[in-house]
Amino acid sequence: MAEPQLAAAPASVRGVVADVYHGVEVPDPYRWLEAGEAPEVVEWVAAHNQRTRDAFSGRPTWDRWHRRLSSLIALPTTLSLSVHGDKLFVLERAAGADQYSLVLRSAVDPTVPARTLLDPAALAADGAVAIDWFQPSPDGKVVAYGLSEGGSENSVLHVMEVATGEVYPLRIPNARAASVGWLPDTSGFWYTVYPEGDEYNRHIRFHRGGTDVASDPVVFDRLPTPESWPEVATSRDGRYVLVHVMVAWTRVDIHLLDTTTDTWTTVIEGVDATTSLQFDGDSLIGVTVRDAPNGRVVRAPLSDPTAWTTIVPERDDAVLTPFGGFALFGDEVLVTASSVAVDRVERWPSGEALDLGIAGVAGLDADDGRAFIAVATFGAPIAIKRFTAADGLQPWGEAIDRTLLPDLKVSQVFYPSLDGTSIPMFVMHRADVTPSKDTPLILNGYGGFALAETPTWMPYVAAWCGAGGVFCIAGLRGGYEYGDTWHLAGRRANKQNVFDDFHAAGDWLVAQGYTSREILGLVGRSNGGLLMGVAITQRPDLARAVWCGVPLLDMIRFPQFLIARLWTDEFGDPDVAEEFGWLHAYSPYHHVQEGGAYPAVLFTTAEGDARVDPLHARKMAALLTWASSTQSEHPILLLQHGRAGHGVGKPASMVVNEYADALTFFSWQLGVDSLVAEAAK
Repeated sequence: MAEPQLAAAPASVRGVVADVYHGVEVPDPYRWLEAGEAPEVVEWVAAHNQRTRDAFSGRPTWDRWHRRLSSLIALPTTLSLSVHGDKLFVLERAAGADQYSLVLRSAVDPTVPARTLLDPAALAADGAVAIDWFQPSPDGKVVAYGLSEGGSENSVLHVMEVATGEVYPLRIPNARAASVGWLPDTSGFWYTVYPEGDEYNRHIRFHRGGTDVASDPVVFDRLPTPESWPEVATSRDGRYVLVHVMVAWTRVDIHLLDTTTDTWTTVIEGVDATTSLQFDGDSLIGVTVRDAPNGRVVRAPLSDPTAWTTIVPERDDAVLTPFGGFALFGDEVLVTASSVAVDRVERWPSGEALDLGIAGVAGLDADDGRAFIAVATFGAPIAIKRFTAADGLQPWGEAIDRTLLPDLKVSQVFYPSLDGTSIPMFVMHRADVTPSKDTPLILNGYGGFALAETPTWMPYVAAWCGAGGVFCIAGLRGGYEYGDTWHLAGRRANKQNVFDDFHAAGDWLVAQGYTSREILGLVGRSNGGLLMGVAITQRPDLARAVWCGVPLLDMIRFPQFLIARLWTDEFGDPDVAEEFGWLHAYSPYHHVQEGGAYPAVLFTTAEGDARVDPLHARKMAALLTWASSTQSEHPILLLQHGRAGHGVGKPASMVVNEYADALTFFSWQLGVDSLVAEAAK
């Protein structure tokens, strides 16, 4: 079959717009592409989409990747869980389903059939309605949940009666990523909500059942900044309301309301440390990094919530994360302890560890002496395990067909960054594959927002490795592989460390003979998309092909769009002279050079992305196309998906298509179409 011909890139008008920041002129030749709904931009996007679609549909590997990915993504998997007495609420995607459904399972007997409370895919013809979050009442009789459409994540709060499945007529809009704290009799609840038309200034209101939402009183709006992010929880008896306020990615303030006296107590405020507490009878208990960069567990009486006592001390061999890794288990506590991004669950005060293998903890909750863990690995979909003192750790729920899964070998290696810092990296491939200079390899990274790159299920990685490729994930600074100190080493003025770590990973893999430069690909999404943009502009020789997903690329204008002011604490604020200097030094959009020999790039974004505006991908695609017009053998491709957002809530059928596009791009540009052809036999 003849090689399909790639059409010429659609023309992009190059303007002469420029701004002056702190005495520095900053050109912006594709400013016009910021106006996503303008007819000329809509037409431009359609032309790029058609060019990219034609390029992929003309390649026989697309169908092969699509079939393989369809079988992997059709496997059942879990997103989150919450246990309340004998009820286990799970957000899970059933075999072959298009969306995650809210499912009720027995927390006592695994043979009791699961009951689907809500399948959001049935609410839209294209399956693009999603459940963003859910919060059952303490007794599990009712559940609040958020629905959004087209990837917007702008949830509308609903309430369902669990026993009957009746959805109450209540609707509360602007409940993006909401938290809910119930009264014990479920007659009312506290909730977080945004003012109409405002991306910031989130606050807490109280709703009493049967009353008009418009009259819900504001309970808490003490925000140090408009970008501050409050969360709400209640004690089991409803007396106390606990409010966490994320003021920065390194600071969480906590306040406690006693509803019997209507008095607030400040638990912690103005301290540069993250902390997460929950109620335990007459005390608060949780994890903090205050005076403990690797985390410690503390307890404080409700009568004096500032009097913290350490009950699990900080140590050097593990990191305790303040968020999502803690549960009360009778007289014990369960803590997620991470050792260089490999999670285990520990029981305290004994310190006994539950062996999960090379895994990440995607969810942890406990009640009535039963703990449930959503266990994530690279080699299989996320699965639930139950732990009791009597039965130990047991699978919970339906088993999957493992014959569809590749036999992966996962190892962890360490390599030196440019400044000599040792950086961890996961390496995975099929068990019968020995990496060599002839092995195509894809390198991934993120490096930001205190997120460790723990093992998790990624169907496109399983497909790539199953076909004989190698996939690597570097644990860059800015993440949480070594706790709070690791995060601080890769944020704000230290952001270049992240990029240096990633560049060093690619160079080390080539030098060590894991792959060769011409068959090395890079991938990153969101903050990882920024990482890809910097790799393209700082090290265009690093790899042959780059998939840059939902990226942040114009680091000078980024705070002006959507919710991006939430990230100025992590990156810096261009309105501040010193911080502008950090950002301008690496902003990918401002470091593209005319005539540069850039790698092949696939930009993917979505018109409904409510986090990172798709303008970043559009502007960068236009600029790179202009700059590398003489490098026609290295195409610059753009796909802007409709009815989709940053990734949350995307129907499985759309995910299959996106992954098939990406793997077709890599096998084409790395010159290894034969890899998938052999694997398909």
